[in-house]
Amino acid sequence: MELNRLIAALFFALVLARIDLSTCHVVKGSVTCLDCQLNHDFSGIKVLVKCDQVKKLAVATTEADGSFKTNLPSDTQHSSPRLNCLAKLFGGPNQLYAYRKNTVSGIVKAGDGSFYTISTPLSFSTTRSSSVKGEKNGEFGASKTVDLPMPPEWGLAPSSYYIPFFPIIGIP
Repeated sequence: MELNRLIAALFFALVLARIDLSTCHVVKGSVTCLDCQLNHDFSGIKVLVKCDQVKKLAVATTEADGSFKTNLPSDTQHSSPRLNCLAKLFGGPNQLYAYRKNTVSGIVKAGDGSFYTISTPLSFSTTRSSSVKGEKNGEFGASKTVDLPMPPEWGLAPSSYYIPFFPIIGIP
């Protein structure tokens, strides 16, 4: 009789030890395209999620409809949710063009409080138009290398291999 109680208590302790009381907080959102066709495939676009005072990043990959879902990054498994988190449109399988203000969004608690969502839409364009208003304001810019002309008989590689290239910081 006593042995049965001991076995039952050990079994109950083993079951309780296997239960993971997860305190992860889920972020759900979507990306939108400004110049895409109606049934455009958004799969493969990366979205980074970063919270203040947390060293880890969370990376989400979008589905075909542009939606993404990931857990908020945390240093410990049982940390409280960070309210000062940001989601950033990072890139995708093809070149994306976007205004800087459309690539970053704050993360807020959703209406019912069961998950988090982005506060402003993450939007991009697939083509770069020269008539875009942001180009005049310096929001878009090219980062191309310049090859200086060298005589072909010298047999040297292009000058961009020798002259250091200083990229324009902040262009996606």
